[in-house]
Amino acid sequence: MSDVTRVYLITGFLGSGKTTLLNRIINRFPKDKKLTLLVNEFGEVGVDGTLVEGDDIDMMEISKGSIFCVCVKTDFIKGLYELNSKVQPDVMLIESTGVANPSDLKKDLKLPIFNDRFHFTEQFCVIDAAHFLDAYGVYASLEKQIVSSTVFIMNKIDTASPETIEETKNVIRQFHPDPFFYDTTYADIPLADFFDLAELDLPDSEVPEPEIEKATVLSEEALDQFIDDLLDSPDLEITPPDTLMSVTYAWNGDDLEQVSAMAKALPSSVVRAKGFVEEKGDMYLFSYVMGDWTIEKTDVPRDRIKNKNIVVFIGPPESMEEIDEASKSGDWTGKGVFQPYSPS
Repeated sequence: MSDVTRVYLITGFLGSGKTTLLNRIINRFPKDKKLTLLVNEFGEVGVDGTLVEGDDIDMMEISKGSIFCVCVKTDFIKGLYELNSKVQPDVMLIESTGVANPSDLKKDLKLPIFNDRFHFTEQFCVIDAAHFLDAYGVYASLEKQIVSSTVFIMNKIDTASPETIEETKNVIRQFHPDPFFYDTTYADIPLADFFDLAELDLPDSEVPEPEIEKATVLSEEALDQFIDDLLDSPDLEITPPDTLMSVTYAWNGDDLEQVSAMAKALPSSVVRAKGFVEEKGDMYLFSYVMGDWTIEKTDVPRDRIKNKNIVVFIGPPESMEEIDEASKSGDWTGKGVFQPYSPS
């Protein structure tokens, strides 16, 4: 086992295809290396973690805000500390929430309590070719993600015109003199350009178990004190990039036409909605991105779906009442609004 953990950050706006890229990496990752995932979601109820493939993958999920904002930074730092002291992976993939400002990540990874274990390697920015221009200029997080990224994955190019794709690239070029682009569908990039995908030529049963060197472990009190001091720092990133809220609804119906009706009735300001819904014993994934939506049968094992018939909607504060109005198109029950960046 290496004495360092290489860190890859996957950014991109809501619904751009980050989880698809994450699963591509997981499926190609060598069995003789230790991989850990950190999946960060904006809403109070997580969905993306359920969509991650691989039953034996170490994964840490952080919902209810951005790991790069003070609202959940405590959970993030504690999670990294546990990875450093107990897990010690070879590679860590971080899928950040689509409204994250990632500018503070490199500094967090270099905190002295991590003993120089985490080495930031690459930042991918997944771009939704069809919807980027609609969101850019409205949501500040997109500019932050572009400025700090190095590799741009122009995803879903089959849904956008060549002119729209080129205009999107020109926006990115305003922040980078020579950006590197991959034009893709389903986030299909040559992973060998970034990851060592060679693995030992051994059957699974013969892959050796890595030896983990025990690191000096802080007491819980000492770790809490370190984080309290960090949060008191005057240069800490505490301003959220965008004012968005999430609202969760339970679907009580038995006909997917109700889900379709809800999607059609949503206000144009809603940027994302996602959830697992069931009809006649079959499970489907409802996915909505800025006016475009799909309801597709899913092969995710039922025992992994923790929130059946629960859908999370994300939009600006003024969209909450309109989402509630749209819910009257079917048998929906509101479960409450969540605002990660609320001072309360």
